[in-house]
This record gives sequence, structure tokens and C-alpha cells, in this order.
Amino acid sequence: MTDLLSNFNLNDFIITMSVLIVAITVHEFAHAFTADRLGDPTPRRQGRISLLPPDHLDPVGTLMMAITSITGFGIGWGKPVQTNPGNFRDPRRDQGIVALAGPVSNVLQAIVFAAALRVADTEPSMLTTFLYMGVLVNLGLAFFNLLPISPLDGNWIITALLPRQMAAAYSLWMMRYGPLVFLGIVFLFPRLIFILIGPPVQAVARILLPG
Repeated sequence: MTDLLSNFNLNDFIITMSVLIVAITVHEFAHAFTADRLGDPTPRRQGRISLLPPDHLDPVGTLMMAITSITGFGIGWGKPVQTNPGNFRDPRRDQGIVALAGPVSNVLQAIVFAAALRVADTEPSMLTTFLYMGVLVNLGLAFFNLLPISPLDGNWIITALLPRQMAAAYSLWMMRYGPLVFLGIVFLFPRLIFILIGPPVQAVARILLPG
């Protein structure tokens, strides 16, 4: 902890937290908007068709954002968007599409940040740092949420792709044990997250970032 605090940079912390709040707000909005478009009015009734951060931030996820932002690379999550699969035309497929919308929104945000960085002043500044972190944080969130563990989006995507019987068994196991596995990784083995998502983040970042 002493080492972390000795390396703490307030500007970097503010930038990372700002990027995370925007990224997670858009991520959760994408879930809500997609569900609404696919026929489920539940997110609209709960006020989730919104781009206001307070409508989407989760207390524990925000705390995780703050803790990991101290290290210079934040990871967190928002308040889950509730859906009623009975309102979908094809519940399993559409639930997977709703889940995929979140990570896709983060990839699109990363592309926008990268494009802005290419036309911005190349001299180091808070703006260029903000744009650079916008690329890395959004890619990190995209691949983090694609991990096939409940309650992350990857859980629902895998359920939509697996054969029906395998999907049912997988979904049941994840409902029982997925959150415990998830919390264990987040709080006991956080470095495992970076080992899993680091390579794809770096690979895509090399494509998007200038020079």
C-alpha cells in the first residue's frame, strides 16, 4: 500500500476515473437501449435509457474503479441493467445480443478516443493523456466484460452461443457459483484479470493508437 501511495498521481487518478465513469455509463446505456429496441421495456421503466452516470454507477463497482485507478489502470463495473427475457422474441439470442452491446460500446468508444488522439496536439498534456487512457480503459472494460463469468457479459454471450442443454447446465452452474468465483478473482487474485485481458488489450491498442 505504501508503494502504491508513493506512486500516486492525482492527475492520472482523476483522468482514469473520468474515463471510467464515461465508459461505464455508455456501456450500461448500450445494454438498456438494446434491450428496449429488442422489445423489453423494463430498462426504460427503470430509468436506464439515460446517459447520466448516477443512473448507472454501482457502489462496489465504483469503489473498485477508485482502487484500481490508483495503480494507473482502472477496472470496475456499473449497476446491472435488468431485463425480462419474456419480452424478447428469442429470449436466449436477444439476451446475448443485449450482453454483447456493452463490450461493443466500449470498443466503439476506444475507436473514437483513438481517432481524436490522432488529430490532437502530439505534445503531452492532460488532453492527450485523457484520450490515451480512453483507448486503454475502454479496451480493458470490453475484454474484462467478455470474461465468461457471472455476472459479466461474457456469461450471457456464452449462454446464447452454446447448444441448449449445455447452455442450461452452464447457466445453472454460473448462477450458483459464478458470483463467488468472480468476487474471489477480483478481491483475491486481481492480477489474474490483467493476465487474462492484458494481451488482447495490448494487441488492439497497437492497432488503434498512433505510432
